[in-house]
Amino acid sequence: MFTLIFVCLCLLCCNLHAETECIPKTAEFKMKGDYLLGGLFGVHPVSATLHQNIPEAIICSSQEFSLSNYRRFQMMRFSIEEINNSTSLLPNVTLGYEIFDHCSDTKNFPGIFSLISVDGSVQPWKESVNFSKVIAVVGTGTSTATMTVAPLFMMDLVPMISYGASSSVFSRKQNFPSFLRTLHPNKDVIEIILRFLEKFKWTWVAFLYIDDDYGRDGLDLFVKKIKDTEICLAFSHGLEENTDYPKLIKQMEALRINVIIVFTTKKTAEKLIMSAIQQNVTNKVWIVVDAWSLHKELPKKPGIRNIGTVLGIGEPKITIRGFDDFIYSFKAQNQFENPEHDPLCNQMCNCSSVRVEDIITADPSFNFPVYSAVYAVAHALHAVLQCGAGSCNKSIKVYPHMVLEELIKSKFTLLNQTIHFDDNGDPKFGPYAIVFWNESGDIEEIGSYIFHPEQNFDINESKIHWHGDKKPESFCSKECPDGFMKKQEGVHKCCFNCTICPKGTYLNTTDPYNCIECKDTEWSAEGSTTCNIRQLEYVRFSDPTAIVIMTGTVILLAFIVAISVLFALNYNTPVVRSAGGPMCFLILGCLSLCSISVFFFFGEPSVGFCVLRYFPFLLFYTVCVACLFARSFQIICIFKISPKFPNISRIWTKCNLHWIFISAAFFLQAILLITRFSLDPPKQFTDKFYFDRIILGCELNKFVDDSLIPFILIFVLIFLSFGFSYAGKDLPKNYNEAKTITFCMLLLILIWVTFATFKTVVHVKFIDVSHAVATLSSIYSLLLVYFLPRCYIILFKSEKNTEQYFQDLIQSYTRSYSQ
Repeated sequence: MFTLIFVCLCLLCCNLHAETECIPKTAEFKMKGDYLLGGLFGVHPVSATLHQNIPEAIICSSQEFSLSNYRRFQMMRFSIEEINNSTSLLPNVTLGYEIFDHCSDTKNFPGIFSLISVDGSVQPWKESVNFSKVIAVVGTGTSTATMTVAPLFMMDLVPMISYGASSSVFSRKQNFPSFLRTLHPNKDVIEIILRFLEKFKWTWVAFLYIDDDYGRDGLDLFVKKIKDTEICLAFSHGLEENTDYPKLIKQMEALRINVIIVFTTKKTAEKLIMSAIQQNVTNKVWIVVDAWSLHKELPKKPGIRNIGTVLGIGEPKITIRGFDDFIYSFKAQNQFENPEHDPLCNQMCNCSSVRVEDIITADPSFNFPVYSAVYAVAHALHAVLQCGAGSCNKSIKVYPHMVLEELIKSKFTLLNQTIHFDDNGDPKFGPYAIVFWNESGDIEEIGSYIFHPEQNFDINESKIHWHGDKKPESFCSKECPDGFMKKQEGVHKCCFNCTICPKGTYLNTTDPYNCIECKDTEWSAEGSTTCNIRQLEYVRFSDPTAIVIMTGTVILLAFIVAISVLFALNYNTPVVRSAGGPMCFLILGCLSLCSISVFFFFGEPSVGFCVLRYFPFLLFYTVCVACLFARSFQIICIFKISPKFPNISRIWTKCNLHWIFISAAFFLQAILLITRFSLDPPKQFTDKFYFDRIILGCELNKFVDDSLIPFILIFVLIFLSFGFSYAGKDLPKNYNEAKTITFCMLLLILIWVTFATFKTVVHVKFIDVSHAVATLSSIYSLLLVYFLPRCYIILFKSEKNTEQYFQDLIQSYTRSYSQ
């Protein structure tokens, strides 16, 4: 493919060379030397697209003159003269040059063919070691021009060192193996622009670019760079010759864009800025790139202050000593024509009218890249020729690929900068200056961006005088307050609504679009940015309520001991025998064992604590209720069943069925409890009803099924006792326990219904307190209701505690029952 292009262009060149009449070249474009360097500079760049009916070369000198490009052109000449005058670099070797005015990107090939030809002929099909008469080429100044001509130099590995082509495509060594450059690629410029936007928190921006290889590459890099950031590209547009700038500006105004990135060349930027002045654009921030940030005329244009604040990226001021003297000396010499060879159209300047002061004060952009490019070639040649102290080995035949090898490896110091290249041929040297167009029309350095050895972005904000006295903002939606998540609207992530994060969630700064749930052990209020550790709550032994309940339990035990002693001393009295005799001591013993459960409602719940909350109470209270049932049935059997069914009463008494029943109830309940708690014991659970704390308690798993069985047994006994006691409500007064047991059972039911209701409506640590109170109240109710009246008779009504008194009551009941 390259060969085909090469042949076609060669034929075109021959035709052009034969038919185009040109003006002779001046001496400043060519100088003889031991080794030649090529140079490509757009001294007269074509400012508009040329429409031609036949292929013909452009007469560059007829185009508009570029003072800044002419300054770069002179910088190359100065660099070579300085090297030739050096005694340490290439001693006894003279560098020559052949420079061409590369004014067009696509119609400017005669100079290119001249550089890659030998003795005026180009024969790409002929086997030869090298066709080029130059060892390296410095240029070109734009990405599009480089894209056009670079393949011609790549075929023979002629080093091409560009001072102005920044497109990222040239970093691909498989396509451009002999290409190097001394200015930073677009990716570095885009990196600085991104730092600008992040530093000043501008998230809603426009990107205007020149519609060529350079501009489109900048746009692609910018879009990729902001992909994972908070920055949104609100508007982008490629600038061409026929761009409608008033319409473009109105579109940006409609989108409320206050920050505009202008990634374009000098000529295109001039049109944009002048249109912005005419359209009365105000209070914008213009971020400009190195291609035009050091523009000499624009900062002084009338009305430029009104368009806003101009910040840019440019080369730092580097003083190259001797350059001004070189220009003065050159302009003082008489320039003459050199008719040695046939003239070429792109080696004519017509620059005699250019003043020395104009050259010296012209835009200095890309001057150091030119200077360092020439010196890089000189140092590479110095290595190829094995130069030592005062001499070089000129017997070595030098080919461009040899210079290329040394260029890639080169590393030297120039004006306090270490010049060397990375594997892609991109520079590993040279900082950028951050510039500000101040109110006096000067370009002021306000910071820097250093790439090597470590990236460092530094800017002095105090030197920036914002238009309107404050930093403009540029956003689609105002940033959400802390604790509010962003809910995107439309295609741009910068356009959103703010929604407060609910309780139990928080907003992490790394993900502003989602509220994250807190852990189970954490809590957060509405609109939080962090979660707090939930406070663990349970009833401690030191809690005043716990102390009161435990004191009540100790008093209960004291009552049980006192009643036991009183009943033991009066064991043979009718009151004790009518209360059940030995059964009373069983009930009192079981009540004391029930009270053990109360102490385990306090302290941090564990499996052991949870088991002991239920097991003693359920087991021994079952025995108490079974005793009441047996006692109720025994009395009913004696007074009501015996007259009608005497055998039943006799069997009940003779076989001691009441003890069998009590024992059966005890063992059945014990089996149920042991089985249940062994298979699935009650365990600690966390009540998270309150968002800021966790209530620790105990729960019985699977309560609805098998956990309910031990409770069913005790409730059945309670209701049976209640039924039989109610049936004996008309028995003799001292044997009539219906009221006592009925009241006791009703009290028990009331206690546990109250507790169950309280537990369902309240979610606090005092559920355990209420459970302990319910347990203690159940014990107290049975103790006080059943035993206290009998204690009262024993202590204060001894006349009622006689056999004669009981017999009189029985006889009175018998007479009334028989009637």
